[in-house]
Amino acid sequence: MKLGRLNHIGVATPSLEKSIAYYRDVMGATKIHEPFDLPAQGVKVCFVDTPGENGTAGTQIELIEPFDESSPITAFIAKNPAGGQHHMCYEVPDILEAKAWFEAKGARVLGEPRIGAHGTPIFFVHPKDMNGVLTEIMETPKEAH
Repeated sequence: MKLGRLNHIGVATPSLEKSIAYYRDVMGATKIHEPFDLPAQGVKVCFVDTPGENGTAGTQIELIEPFDESSPITAFIAKNPAGGQHHMCYEVPDILEAKAWFEAKGARVLGEPRIGAHGTPIFFVHPKDMNGVLTEIMETPKEAH
């Protein structure tokens, strides 16, 4: 197992609408995807693309708003009312191999792999085992980014 591409940085927000306006009007983002609900994960999601270089895909910003009060993001927003960086997500070629590798290292994998916002399998690793950063591991999408 080796460190894969940084796919996205998850940013929790109390308002997708206000965050989209910020990335568009202040940061100059030109490719903002259509927001969508992901009730299985308890979030509303919107991806903002950053430019890539030399034909590569840029790292995305994943804006995440609580879907409802039962969302795992609700507690984060309660502690951070303005929102903020929630997690970092790295790609791996095989999600089950990566899960076994992290577990063999003694890292706490939070739940079983499930389908994430990109439509590929994901899991999270506890921040206490990842240098203080909640880390999402996702299987590299089979089609181009």
